[in-house]
Parts: sequence; structure tokens; C-alpha cells
Amino acid sequence: MLARSLPMIGSRRSLRVLEHNALVYRAQWVMLLSGFFEPLFYLLSIGIGLNKLVGPLPVHGQFISYAKFVAPGMLATSAMNGAMIDSIFNTFFKLKISHVYDAILATPLDVTDIALGEVWWALARATMYSASFIICMAALGDAGSAWVVLCWPGAILTSLTFSCVGLAACTYVRTWQDFDLVTLVQLPLFLFSGTFFPITLYPQWLGEIVSFSPLYQSAALLRGLSLGQFDWIMIMRAGYLLAIALLGLYVAARRFKRILAP
Repeated sequence: MLARSLPMIGSRRSLRVLEHNALVYRAQWVMLLSGFFEPLFYLLSIGIGLNKLVGPLPVHGQFISYAKFVAPGMLATSAMNGAMIDSIFNTFFKLKISHVYDAILATPLDVTDIALGEVWWALARATMYSASFIICMAALGDAGSAWVVLCWPGAILTSLTFSCVGLAACTYVRTWQDFDLVTLVQLPLFLFSGTFFPITLYPQWLGEIVSFSPLYQSAALLRGLSLGQFDWIMIMRAGYLLAIALLGLYVAARRFKRILAP
């Protein structure tokens, strides 16, 4: 049933939602531009400070500097945070406060176009921000190899996953106080998804739980791409993220129909 429903989610009309968001942010270009400075501050703090305090770490039999270990994980985290902000916080404001979607539904667009359009917008921002992050990685010497360019589509896939999941989660948010629950989930993901240390350093039971985290799968995928370490498990990681994205988009479309459809 899921496979039959997914092709019906949205249409080319959803690009109008992308266009609407782009026009809104054109008047708020400072907020859009600020996202390009985030990777520079992240990577400088690691390279200047922690990289000198933490020694090389083993990754699949290869010892790499701490900065090269953390940088792909921070790229994954940045993609997650950007997607969550767009798909949960901004979407909640449009859904419950400004009622932008009610006005959009007065046009030929339908509810599924809105859901898919918001995902397109999150991906558009992820495309720009992840490119700037990777450029900073290369400029500061935090790229593991020339294969770091493949981290770009990997980061976009990460943004797709979390934007779809965030969009689905947004439909369950009732008040601003519920955002505390979002932080309750987001913070442990950030701290315990192998971003800062290999999960082999965790207790075995915790490492097994962390391995199911989409942020861990993303960080491991981007780290492998950055180092040029390709194996069959990389395909499984990408497939895992894509499956979660499709499930999240399906749930989001169904929930938007229930909330907005007359």
C-alpha cells in the first residue's frame, strides 16, 4: 500500500511552494546568508582547538586526524539541523500561526503539493549550505580525499531524510511547548551518533542502539565518502536514509490531508 501511494504524493505544482519560499527569503537575505558562516565557525573551532588535543583516530584501519573525523559528522549534523528548522519550526508557524497553507489551498495546489514543496525548499537550502561546508572542509584541510565531493549528494540525502521526518513530526505538534520534545530527540542524536567519537568507544548496548540512528548512518556515510572508503555497506546506509525519507513523506502527506483538507 505504501508503494502504491508514494507516487501520488505531490506534483510539479509543488515547485510553486518552493518559489514562494524563495521569494519570502529574498526579502530576508541576511538570514539566508548567515547559514554560509556556520560551517566556517564549526570547522575553525575544531581545527584550532580540539584537533590539537585529540590524537588520530582509527577508521577502517586508517588513522586520520580528529578534524578529518569530525568534519563529515558536523556536515551531517548541519544538514539535520537545517532540515529540522525548516520542516518543523517554520512549517508549524505557517500551519498554525500565519495560516499560509490555507491561502495556498485556495489555488490549484493541493495538500500533497504543499508537503512536497516544503521538502523541495529544504533540499534547495541544503544544496547551497552543504556545498559551502564542503568548500570550507577542503580549504581548511579537513577533507580526507578528493572523494569529498561525493559528500555533497550525501548531505542532500541527509537533508531529505530529516526534512521528511520533520514534516511528519510537525503535524503532531500542538503548541510551542511541544518543541521541547523535538529538542529532547534532537540533542541526543547530536551527542550520541558517532559525530565526535567512534561508537566503538561506547558500551556495546549503546553502540547497538546508536547504529539505528539516521544521523549516525549519515555521519558514517559522509565519513566514508570523504575518506574514499567504499564498500557495500555504504549502499545500505544510503538505502536506509532513503527508506526513512519516503516513509516520512508518506506520513506527512497523509497528516496534511487530515489537517488541511476540508
